[in-house]
Amino acid sequence: MNPLEDELRELIVSALQLEDVKPSDIDPEEPLFGDSGLALDSIDALEIGVQIQKKYGVKIDPEDEHVSEYFRSVRSLANYISGKR
Repeated sequence: MNPLEDELRELIVSALQLEDVKPSDIDPEEPLFGDSGLALDSIDALEIGVQIQKKYGVKIDPEDEHVSEYFRSVRSLANYISGKR
C-alpha cells in the first residue's frame, strides 16, 4: 500500500466522522462521490479539502476545472498531493 493513500483514508474517516467505516474499508480506487463507493457530497469535499490543506499544505482550488478528477478516488487525491509537494 501507498503510505499517502493510507493517511488519506484515515483523514477521510476522521474528518467526516464516518463511524461505520474503517480506513481499511476504503478501496483506494473506489469512487468517493456519486451513488457508488463512499457516496460523499460537496460539503464532504470541502471538509476533506480543508484537512488536506492543513495537513499537507496543498490547496485544492474549487474553481479548478479538474477538481472532480482530483477527488475521484483516494488514489487520485494522493497523486494530486504528491504532484503538488
